[in-house]
Amino acid sequence: MSQPPATPLLDTVDVPADLRKLAPEQLRQLADELRTEMISAVGTTGGHLGSGLGVVELTVAIHYVFNTPDDKLIWDVGHQAYPHKIITGRRDRIRTLRTGGGLSGFTKRSESEYDPFGAAHSSTSISAALGFAIANKLQGQPGKGIAVIGDGAMSAGMAYEAMNNARDAGNRLIVILNDNDMSIAPPVGGLSAYLARIVSSRPFLELREVARKISRKLPEPLHRAAKKTDEFARGMAMGGTLFEELGFYYVGPVDGHNLEHLIPVLENVRDAAEGPCLIHVVTQKGKGYAPAEASADKYHGVQKFDVITGEQVKAPAKAPAYQNVFGETLAKLADSDPKICAITAAMPSGTGVDRFAKAHPDRSFDVGIAEQHAVTFAAGLAAEGMRPFCAIYSTFLQRAFDQVVHDVAIQNLPVRFAIDRAGLVGADGATHAGSFDITYLATLPNMVVMAAADEAELVHMTYTAALHDSGPIAFRYPRGNGVGVPLPEVPQQLDIGKGRIVREGTKVALLSLGTRLAEALKAAEALEARGLSTTVADLRFAKPLDTDLIRRLMASHEVIVTVEEGAIGGLGAHVLTMASDEGLLDAGLKIRTLRLPDTFQDHDAPDKQYDEAGLNAPNIVDAVLKALRHNSAGVEEARA
Repeated sequence: MSQPPATPLLDTVDVPADLRKLAPEQLRQLADELRTEMISAVGTTGGHLGSGLGVVELTVAIHYVFNTPDDKLIWDVGHQAYPHKIITGRRDRIRTLRTGGGLSGFTKRSESEYDPFGAAHSSTSISAALGFAIANKLQGQPGKGIAVIGDGAMSAGMAYEAMNNARDAGNRLIVILNDNDMSIAPPVGGLSAYLARIVSSRPFLELREVARKISRKLPEPLHRAAKKTDEFARGMAMGGTLFEELGFYYVGPVDGHNLEHLIPVLENVRDAAEGPCLIHVVTQKGKGYAPAEASADKYHGVQKFDVITGEQVKAPAKAPAYQNVFGETLAKLADSDPKICAITAAMPSGTGVDRFAKAHPDRSFDVGIAEQHAVTFAAGLAAEGMRPFCAIYSTFLQRAFDQVVHDVAIQNLPVRFAIDRAGLVGADGATHAGSFDITYLATLPNMVVMAAADEAELVHMTYTAALHDSGPIAFRYPRGNGVGVPLPEVPQQLDIGKGRIVREGTKVALLSLGTRLAEALKAAEALEARGLSTTVADLRFAKPLDTDLIRRLMASHEVIVTVEEGAIGGLGAHVLTMASDEGLLDAGLKIRTLRLPDTFQDHDAPDKQYDEAGLNAPNIVDAVLKALRHNSAGVEEARA
């Protein structure tokens, strides 16, 4: 009689405490099942695939060795955390990833006690883990702080700032460097695994500490020589001298897919009496799934795909993506302008700079995950007469705000900021939404701030920025595809601070900034059907405002509604300030400002996000009708 099939090990693991009941020899099977489950889930939902596949064994090993959630595990960026979510009580919801009401694509504190720190921006993990480690130390609690950070994230200065401040954490801080590009260490194998296991073991560490104490009693020249000999010997065998200089005990490199090598090293480090420790783990992006192994970049973030073939579901052909319109336009402009150059912070394809780089490789600079450096580097280029375009996502430019103020705006240097992913971004949620750039840029003296209503306008704004040598200028545009308007063969230089009338009316004026223009035009049609003659203006500029146009519309219309894909403090606030300063808020004028709500909106489909924000055509119509039913001349009502 045949035996019934064995219960998959993954079915027995709901939380890490269940995982720790398994025998070490069962972990290989569990990791294989976990990898299969993740591939199936991401095939259903889309999302980040390659990075998660690369850390399956590492995820299993960490939760097996350490006492999570008391030991705080922090995944840098968080897009590699899908396997972690599956074995921390969220397997039943893993096929809701990145959908409305479902699991976040990143770690999120409100989602699970196993997500002690939210992440989505790079290079924050060591600082946060250090905070947890010191807090536990001060409160007499045993928990450690464990940061898993990729080699790409180590290009950001914040990671080194944290490591330079880590000594006080002692052995409570563990940093796991996930090297998936083989960019730091030579290939790993049996010898390096053996060395890592030996140098992380308690006998070795105890012997080393004894040797240190003895060497401290030697005359200073001999003490320095002994210290250098120790560093040199271990550096020759394994590397890691840089991390040692920062106060970390370096162990590695270790094969991140070999559990027999990985677990003993983690156990040794867990039990070590040494100070902060860095374990260098080498992994392969996309490990265990042939299509992802063969094309790591293509499978970093994916649409829904066929698990058998690896073929991703293709969206219907649409208008070109905004970032590609920018990249191709800039490349054409650079053909005749040798001063134009482009800078990106580890997002060449996401910003369209890859297209510029193909045409002008000597004038294209990918500085890594270092937005602060990118901005000041651009300032230096501008100061010496170049025309730099700093192409950075809105949410990432937040990281360099001081450099924008201090190094660019105060010196009035003509750095061009191409701000991608402006507005709401759908599945990536609050951490990646470009909600605040209008507010934080339009408040700065000397800054010009534009917003493209469509891809044709983006062409014009790229050209306008290239010719703007009198100070800094920024132009914002959303994620995804344009609306399908024809691209101009010859770009137009826009007059700084001048908008345009797209539709003429007499009673209601909709003042749009950015790609809500299409919704404003739909709203105008609906209002016309109600007998309300409606003007639609594309202001183009949040700063400087087209005061002549706004003044004329306020004088000739009963209702003014501003519409923008930005937070409070942006276009609406500037229009209200102008109207107040000029005494235009008389008893007969009704003003409403439509903008993003004062909340961090969760991930969802973009249309649903904009419905929630009140920025779709029916919301605009509703705002107009409410304004007509209620006199809003008072200051408080005008701001409602």
